[in-house]
Amino acid sequence: MNLQIFGTKKCKDTKKAQLFFQERRVNFQFINLQEKEMSKGELRSILGSVRLDDLIDTESKVYEDKNLKYMLYDKEEALLTNPLLFKTPIVRDGKRATIGFVPEIWKQWILESKK
Repeated sequence: MNLQIFGTKKCKDTKKAQLFFQERRVNFQFINLQEKEMSKGELRSILGSVRLDDLIDTESKVYEDKNLKYMLYDKEEALLTNPLLFKTPIVRDGKRATIGFVPEIWKQWILESKK
């Protein structure tokens, strides 16, 4: 597995995702979106598994502060330039990705990686 967890240190679901993989001794790379933006390539890879609209946290402070609810905007560009707009955690294993805390899917990934 080549696992990445995109999130923030304050996000409870990101912490739960990290704990889930630590308990199962699965190595992962944590990318703190408060410190590092997601690359265009990483975003494109995630979009193979997840809809663009599902990645945007419409309840985030950034979404509210920028009045995005009332604007037409390039969603991909907004996410790349404002990484705190992402719903978290985003867990990525190669071309597969999930949003939020979804241990049932991650368990499947772990089983598949052991075959």
